[in-house]
Amino acid sequence: MTASLTQSRPVGHAGVIADVPDPEVPAKATRRRFSAAYKLRIVAEYDAATEPGAKGALLRREGLYSSHVIEWRRARDEGALGALDRKRGRKPAEDRDAELARLRRRAERAEAELAKARKTIDVQGKVFALLETLSESAEPTPEPKPKP
Repeated sequence: MTASLTQSRPVGHAGVIADVPDPEVPAKATRRRFSAAYKLRIVAEYDAATEPGAKGALLRREGLYSSHVIEWRRARDEGALGALDRKRGRKPAEDRDAELARLRRRAERAEAELAKARKTIDVQGKVFALLETLSESAEPTPEPKPKP
């Protein structure tokens, strides 16, 4: 007896066929990011939970750990709401002096490359003039006479 496709898939409530999640692990994991509003909402819900097991249910539903809530609560209590939403990584370079210094270095490099190119063109011109002078001053060589 052969099993049909519908019999091999799990069946949920009311006979609805449930989708099976893909068991394949993604090639590169992505870091989860939470907005400040989300963090504050979760901390408020966590603190308001009084029923036994409600806090654990909230964490499981949201896919969080208790350490998340502890860190977010600590940041909220310190008044670091801006820190809750901060971006990770290098700070954007908005400083006017840093931009000016970067542009000056770029201009110096471009001027050095221009000077090098001018020297190369000058040397090539001199070599061409020398070769031209040599070719004009060279005496034509007589062709050898064929032997009888």
